[in-house]
Amino acid sequence: MFLRNLTATSTESYSEQMGRLKHEIENADAIIIGAGAGMSAAAGFSYSGERFERYFADFCEKYGFSDMYSGGFYPYETPEEYWAWWSKHIYVNRYDVEAGKPYTDLLNIVKDKDYFVLTTNVDHQFQLAGFDKKRLFYTQGDYGLWQCSKACHDKTYDNEESVRRMVAAQKNLKIPSELIPKCPVCGAPMTMNLRCDDSFVQDEGWYAAASRYEDFIRRHKNLHILFLELGVGANTPGIVKFSFWRMTAENPQAVYVCVNLGEACAPKEISKRSICINADIGKVLEQL
Repeated sequence: MFLRNLTATSTESYSEQMGRLKHEIENADAIIIGAGAGMSAAAGFSYSGERFERYFADFCEKYGFSDMYSGGFYPYETPEEYWAWWSKHIYVNRYDVEAGKPYTDLLNIVKDKDYFVLTTNVDHQFQLAGFDKKRLFYTQGDYGLWQCSKACHDKTYDNEESVRRMVAAQKNLKIPSELIPKCPVCGAPMTMNLRCDDSFVQDEGWYAAASRYEDFIRRHKNLHILFLELGVGANTPGIVKFSFWRMTAENPQAVYVCVNLGEACAPKEISKRSICINADIGKVLEQL
């Protein structure tokens, strides 16, 4: 229903939209933040262009791909090559990085509010910025975790020590064979704990975060909720965008905000209670 009735038009100026957003942040009973890849892109963590070339020129030259997404799906011939790529990818995006300014700005905006974060991002930026871990639900996994490739058991494993060893030891775009991670239960190869098929492991921590998010929604169900969507695109809209639209439609007290350069829109059914800001997320958060 919603997809046939989207609107991105507004008679308000940018400053008027920002004024409304500031008012909603100050007066909301609760703020539910939904963050997608655009949030990290606004922080400068691009998966293509200069940043990709800076870290992965050697991989690009050998394999021909031109962005980090492609590198993650490339059919490497050996596990030594596969883990050379993934260890460096994890290191660059998870361990050898600081919190991006949009994330720290966002925390400064909501730290004294009753907030919760729902995100499809897997780069740990909310934790690095200092957000309360018990107010975070990162639904799609975490670069810092591994799981059994066969999902033989529902447990994930911290990978920082292993990743750092792989990065330090790799030569000619391969890691030493003895560093290839194996499942401690069944002996199968380990893989990333990233949702890409039905083998994704939802561990104890995942279910605990899901429960806290559901409880937050339940406790604030009929209150003045601000659904603040930041950088959510069309790849996985069902997790954040569609659920925010639905919950806003069901709650007359709720307000929906979409900040997304080039993709700010809302269904006409909730347009009077929506603020669609077609601008850079970093700029908006900095000005707030």
